[in-house]
Amino acid sequence: MSAVRLAFDDRVATIAIDRERVLNALDRQAFVELDAALDRIAADDRVRAVVITGSGDRAFAAGADIRALDGLGSEGALEFMTFGQRVFDRIANLPKPTVAAVNGYALGGGLELAMACDIRIAADTAHFGQPEITLGSIPGWGGTQRLPLLVGLGWARDLILTGRLIDATEAERIGLVTRVVPAADMPRAAAELAAHLAGLAPIALALAKDAMRLVEGDLAAGLRREREYVARTFATADQREGTRAFLEKRAPRFTGR
Repeated sequence: MSAVRLAFDDRVATIAIDRERVLNALDRQAFVELDAALDRIAADDRVRAVVITGSGDRAFAAGADIRALDGLGSEGALEFMTFGQRVFDRIANLPKPTVAAVNGYALGGGLELAMACDIRIAADTAHFGQPEITLGSIPGWGGTQRLPLLVGLGWARDLILTGRLIDATEAERIGLVTRVVPAADMPRAAAELAAHLAGLAPIALALAKDAMRLVEGDLAAGLRREREYVARTFATADQREGTRAFLEKRAPRFTGR
């Protein structure tokens, strides 16, 4: 594996997005390798808990790799969003508890990855956001659905419609994360939490996770609409302009077309 590292320590598996050079941005290969890591974890009865994090200390995952989105078009975007949603759903539906150890930027798809986990803890240096709107698109890997479930519609609308970033303190205040720790303490805090979860009754944990899914309502329908709407944005000139502006490091000029 080159984009994802998988390690085992006693009853805990740790998945690290390992694309530090691009702030652990998610491309298709990262999803393929994440999917493969989940296969191994699901098949290993010794694994009782999972930690998901990013390599280095700058980013958990800074969203989708914009270069992977450039020129996708509507059909390509729909396929990529569908694939990403399926992988993130596997994390959300894994019977084993999952902890997102957010050690830096968790933006766009990176935040959506964190939200697919059961529990999120953050380094005090972490930042969060769904900035897709600033690129002429919308979240496509679960953000429009899971963010309102976690923080309520008011905060979700604020973050998704403005694209602004928030720090770890605000993320904790609105309920996006449940704990903030000093960055230097993050590996230990995540390991201790995962070890605690791994020591609990696995059948009870799996049943508790399954029961709480009823609160989500028809999440599948929401995710289907989300990816279809992302595909619609990829048929617009504004989305193409937003992507090119990002890659060219300039402000976009949106025209409503």
